Amino acid sequence: MFKKLTRGLVTLLGAIVGYGFFELLGLWYSKSGNNLDATFTEGQQIGIGIVFAIIFGIIFFRLTPAIRRQSVKVADNIEDDLRGVSAKDLLTGVAGLILGLLIALLLTQIYATVRNVYLYTSLTIITYVSLGYLGVVVATKKSSEIFRLFMNGRRQNSQMAQGGQQNQETPLFSKGRKKSDGVPKIFDTSVIIDGRIAEIMKTGFLEGPIVIPEFVLVELRHIADSSDSLKRTRGRRGLDILNKIQDDYGIEIYNTDNEKSLREIPEVDVKLLKLAQLMNGKVVTNDFNLNKVATINGVGVLNINELANTLKPVVLPGEEMTVTLVKQGKDNSQAIAYLDDGTMIVVEDGRRMIGKTTRINVTSVLQTSAGRMIFGRLKR
Repeated sequence: MFKKLTRGLVTLLGAIVGYGFFELLGLWYSKSGNNLDATFTEGQQIGIGIVFAIIFGIIFFRLTPAIRRQSVKVADNIEDDLRGVSAKDLLTGVAGLILGLLIALLLTQIYATVRNVYLYTSLTIITYVSLGYLGVVVATKKSSEIFRLFMNGRRQNSQMAQGGQQNQETPLFSKGRKKSDGVPKIFDTSVIIDGRIAEIMKTGFLEGPIVIPEFVLVELRHIADSSDSLKRTRGRRGLDILNKIQDDYGIEIYNTDNEKSLREIPEVDVKLLKLAQLMNGKVVTNDFNLNKVATINGVGVLNINELANTLKPVVLPGEEMTVTLVKQGKDNSQAIAYLDDGTMIVVEDGRRMIGKTTRINVTSVLQTSAGRMIFGRLKR
């Protein structure tokens, strides 16, 4: 029934277009210096108009299936494009379009002095299209900043209306207080599972909004559901840490389905760096390889391992240490020991003392981005 109704309406539209085409031909014929009324009688003109209407009606009737198919394709494409646009971007885009058209309306008043109709029309169309497009692009690109300014303004107005001022003795990072200022910090899976990030946040050294991409949550869930017991334990630990951070400090779960450029990236690490570029944020991780790739791409990284290495006690050559040798080193004569924080100690000629606690003299310290290594010899 709907198809028949659509076909009838399209046929009627074709008949109207046909009769309008006949009227245009009559106008052109009259402008050419000929008298249409002298050439055709009123009845003949009506008859010719009906013929045009019937011809165009038949053409549109036959083209209805093709028109319907193309309309469905266009509607699907529009729907797909809109599905990748967030409500925030859509709202700011419409606002930018309206603002651009208003500016164009003011500018076109200058063109009123142009006497050439074609030039005036061309300048007006170009101005409206250019400023409308520019308004949409600028508004969508700066949507996050616009909303942040809007929310900050509302928050300040609310505080002024209540007559309350924030207590200066309030801790910079207190429990239950969400951070909305500063550079966004985007957590990856490894730093959540590691768990040290919760203690670092507790100290108040990490500021700015905390962002957890939705694909990181998905990866955590897959790890927590793994058949491997070790992976399953690590995944559940990561989810527990995430719940603790959410309860104590508040986090923003970023839905990446709204970002068309992210949906096309299959790899999690690449998607994480792309999100950091889009949000002008920094990635918080303890993944050595991700740190290197982020540096190449110009993305800021906060590496928890680097922070831990920086805060380790400084050991100087010549100092004495008491260590327990646990295994053989790379060379047959070497033995390996570990400090409580995981720092590896390589002891020359220590193989015979494996399994024993002994005193050593530190000979050198090697600091790398992956960690710190201490080299020493058995004390004579």
